[in-house]
Amino acid sequence: MTFPAGAVTGRSRVVAALPVDGGWGVVVAETPFHPLDTAWPDQPGDTGVLRWDELELPVADCVTGAVPLAGGALLTGEDVPVRRGDPDWAWLVVHVLERRVPEDEVVELDVEPVRRRALSAGHTGCHLMALALNGALADRWRKDAPRTDALGRPDFDQLAITGSRIVPNGSVDTYRIGKSLRKRGFVAEGLADELDEITTAVNGRLAEWIAADAGVRLDVPSEELTARRLWRCDLPEGKASLPCGGTHLRRTGQLGTARVRLELSDAGDELVVETRVESA
Repeated sequence: MTFPAGAVTGRSRVVAALPVDGGWGVVVAETPFHPLDTAWPDQPGDTGVLRWDELELPVADCVTGAVPLAGGALLTGEDVPVRRGDPDWAWLVVHVLERRVPEDEVVELDVEPVRRRALSAGHTGCHLMALALNGALADRWRKDAPRTDALGRPDFDQLAITGSRIVPNGSVDTYRIGKSLRKRGFVAEGLADELDEITTAVNGRLAEWIAADAGVRLDVPSEELTARRLWRCDLPEGKASLPCGGTHLRRTGQLGTARVRLELSDAGDELVVETRVESA
């Protein structure tokens, strides 16, 4: 896989072509396409084209697939019955096409670059938002949090998050503020009255980090799809890191601007943060 380094083009050999979702799932030896993850489906799979034998075939979607090593059918998405990385299964990037491409054929792969960049910008903005939100909520812990982020702040993001969705040039993140988080020390009382203040603090921190034009990279320990990749960013406050299987911009300055909108449920038990960025 070459997508962690930002690749959007490639040339590779087809190693399998199997029926999937009413079409065909094509697997190649090496791909620039980023697939939707089965365990944490935040960033959508890439779209683009696969070129073979003078044909240009649309790649309608790209998903994570798995095949039992003992033998069996290719499964994708929620149909995979085991946890991501199970050693008894082979984990694959599956390009969803309308027609079959024969095995051993050499194909050209082109990711749709505008959509990829917009998703990468949204994912980078999402991670920066999480760190900025942790900082803005740091004084709302009545005791030491059971977990801190890479900058040493209580990790509200990882302790409370229930879902994240990356969209072009943005993200939508949902946090649960229930009894469990309160028992861990988070003070939820008065949060609704301070949403504007928190929003201003997060937006201010995002503006500072974008102005710093900090470097962003993904650490890739191996070429396996299930390898635990880390997003890293050299922020003015220190070196930040988060587990991440997506794609990103190379510098925070490429975001241009980033702003958040916070919405707390009437019951005060769910916080939704919408992040929007405008790439430079």
